Amino acid sequence: MKIATWNINGVKARLDGLVTWLGEASPDVVCLQEIKSIDEAFPREPIEALGYNVATHGQKGFNGVAILSKRPLEDVTPRLSGDEDDVQARFLEAIVPDDHDGIVRVVSAYMPNGNPIGTEKFSYKLAWMERLEAWVDDRLALEEPFVLAGDFNIIPESIDARYPQRWTEDALFQPESRNAYRKLTARGLTEALRTVTDAGDIYTFWDYQAGAWQKNNGIRIDHLLLSPEAADRLAAVGIDKHVRAWEKPSDHVPVWIALS
Repeated sequence: MKIATWNINGVKARLDGLVTWLGEASPDVVCLQEIKSIDEAFPREPIEALGYNVATHGQKGFNGVAILSKRPLEDVTPRLSGDEDDVQARFLEAIVPDDHDGIVRVVSAYMPNGNPIGTEKFSYKLAWMERLEAWVDDRLALEEPFVLAGDFNIIPESIDARYPQRWTEDALFQPESRNAYRKLTARGLTEALRTVTDAGDIYTFWDYQAGAWQKNNGIRIDHLLLSPEAADRLAAVGIDKHVRAWEKPSDHVPVWIALS
């Protein structure tokens, strides 16, 4: 089973690239972030024409997440629990059947950016991550394979930025943000990419400004975290970096895993 995550940065603006990539990469499940579309306006038809079921949790103009699946989507649940007043569309959970008469729980998550530091936006980021920790604890207790995929808006280590010194005043690289990420792995989640390589110069995001893509001035903020039951089945990890060079690209690229 091939599961991918991609911050699409506006599904309508990137629809041609999304459809091309779906045909090329043929993932079984795709977690999208920043669809920037209400549910009713999501461009389902060309995606469904490729054989995908579509679930969305959107809002107008920003945020929004979706799950695309060649397999049936069951128990689709929007919103991260823990704050009933939080109306931002950042979390979508679903169950998909695997190849062994079992299931894989999949989450598409778009974590808060948190900038500027010292404002309520940074406090919201940290509070959201605390809610996510509680969700992880609940799901780990089920002892089933699950994949927490998305744009975490967190640079885990210095090796995950071309120029880490340029990010010291950014919410993505603050000690509190990185510690929140470590708490997830300390609970027993496995970060897919770092199980197969400790190499540098591996990025998933390049800003549109200052020739960041051309200079390979990137950061790695898109991750897939696996429960022990999913990690035991990890067969491959990849980043489709070439997509960033396409016409009208997202500033992120797809990251994917294969489960045996």
